[in-house]
Amino acid sequence: MRTAPTILHLDMDAFFASVEQASKPSLRGKAVIVGGLGPRGVVATCSYEARVFGVHSAMPMAQARRLAPNAAYLVPRFGLYRSISDQVMRLLRALSPLVEPLSLDEAFVDLEAGGAAWDEESALLAGVRLRTDIRAVTGLTGSVGLAASKMLAKIASEQAKPDGLVLIEPGTERALLGPMPVRTLPGVGPATGDHLRRAGITTVEEIAEAGEDELVRLLGKAHGHALYAMALARDDRPVVAERETKSVSVEDTYDVDIHDRIRVALEVQRLADRCVRRLRGAGLSGRTIVLKVRRYDFSTLTRSETLRGPTDDQAVVREAAARLLDSVDTTGGVRLLGVGVSGLADYTQEDLFAQAVGERPEGPAQEEAPESADGATRPVERRWPAGHDVLHTEHGHGWVQGSGLGRVTVRFETPDSVPGRVRTFRTDDPALEPADPLPLVARRPDEAADAEGQDRSSA
Repeated sequence: MRTAPTILHLDMDAFFASVEQASKPSLRGKAVIVGGLGPRGVVATCSYEARVFGVHSAMPMAQARRLAPNAAYLVPRFGLYRSISDQVMRLLRALSPLVEPLSLDEAFVDLEAGGAAWDEESALLAGVRLRTDIRAVTGLTGSVGLAASKMLAKIASEQAKPDGLVLIEPGTERALLGPMPVRTLPGVGPATGDHLRRAGITTVEEIAEAGEDELVRLLGKAHGHALYAMALARDDRPVVAERETKSVSVEDTYDVDIHDRIRVALEVQRLADRCVRRLRGAGLSGRTIVLKVRRYDFSTLTRSETLRGPTDDQAVVREAAARLLDSVDTTGGVRLLGVGVSGLADYTQEDLFAQAVGERPEGPAQEEAPESADGATRPVERRWPAGHDVLHTEHGHGWVQGSGLGRVTVRFETPDSVPGRVRTFRTDDPALEPADPLPLVARRPDEAADAEGQDRSSA
């Protein structure tokens, strides 16, 4: 087991919300909430200013609006988030060949494998330089944890938030972990945490004091052994570069069996939404939707449906999961529900199947014009998702602040401008068009020239 703190964990700070603040000068320092804005939408990410009001990720959007009614509510721009994530991952791969991405905004790096660090001093220097490079390239901040293992590096980065760096010195691990709650350790979710609490175990030190045999009795052989080792600060898991993800799934275990069929259906929809967020966070899509149901008698049923092409569409996954639920008898009650997506790919083929009509977060949707009673085609109002980029022939680049009742309100500003003015237009104004996002950090002249040359050569 290594002793030098050469495992680095990077976690970008409030990533989606920070990207939106960086691209919109008028939102800097303000409460920003990114997620689905429909009646059943959930918060994907919120800024630290919004967290002051009690808003957090995975919260129902309706609840967030009650807590922070004056926040800016924006529809995600996953294409932009992926492009910025690519910039960050390139910086990490410049440090080491062993980079293990966990999502768009989070990754482990083995600094020793790349010769970037070999002791405390060199690891600290590498972490400081990385944070500086990320800010220079993206304009964003990231928190860095450095330790001798993945578990401790992740704990350190959590302590470093926001916009900080924490190094856990060798020899201090047990003292650091001892008073922390059991949920701090990897693999201890709500169900395991409650199980340990009922046994009188609430801190990491109490896990160590309980002993390995007691943990095996409480949690089973594999989980008990692993948890005891982690409580002693032992974690030999290596950083695995470009690990292949075979599936993305989420599940919940319920303290009391659910008997109400409507409640079961709502839980499946909620799990489908969480699964899609994880799928998108990893930049993936999948073609097989899987439903897992553990019934009152502990019998576990799995149902799956394979689509004609990969998707990361929330409505498609929701509807497939609902269809699968229709084939399962839940009369006696349900103990556990899970939704997953397998058959993963790094692209989608939404055009191959229109299995659901839902909110498309990547840009303004163009709908087919409906016919009136006399057969004439009526013009359809264009949809302008809040937060997405637009271009006006007279006023230039801006973003949608809100729309409705045939009007769209736009704030005209760019990442390197002062907060801009707000103007309102008809939703069908021919001078207003969707636009691509602008870079968060202006290119230097030499970079712009290089990019232009590459564009010419690829034309």
